[in-house]
Amino acid sequence: MQLKTLCALVASTFALSACNKSEAPAEVQHDVATAQAEAQRDVADARADATEDNADANKDVADAVADNDSEDVTDQARDANETAAKGDSKVRIAQAEAAHKVATEKCEALNGNSQKDCKDRADAELDQAKQTAKALR
Repeated sequence: MQLKTLCALVASTFALSACNKSEAPAEVQHDVATAQAEAQRDVADARADATEDNADANKDVADAVADNDSEDVTDQARDANETAAKGDSKVRIAQAEAAHKVATEKCEALNGNSQKDCKDRADAELDQAKQTAKALR
């Protein structure tokens, strides 16, 4: 029984220590490039979604103006402003997540505690950026 526990402990120690080993520079460079490409696509998608949502909201405002319904215009304008704020927030979060992906991949070049600290900083920056985006909304 103690042998099984000891084996499990040794195996988990090896598994955890492998998580903080640095990758080869070429592998890090490849992973960073891949993360940058994915990040650009994610941000572009968020921008496209926000643009489409804003266009729909602005059309609703224009329709309300065309109907000469001042109360509806006010409601649609408020909704359009809210839609724009949500879109801006989504884009900011997508940018923050993109930066996080790239930063995390760059951390892979480091060893041990330096790698862990680097990833912790990247996580903290992502959390801060998300909070800022939500606050600005």
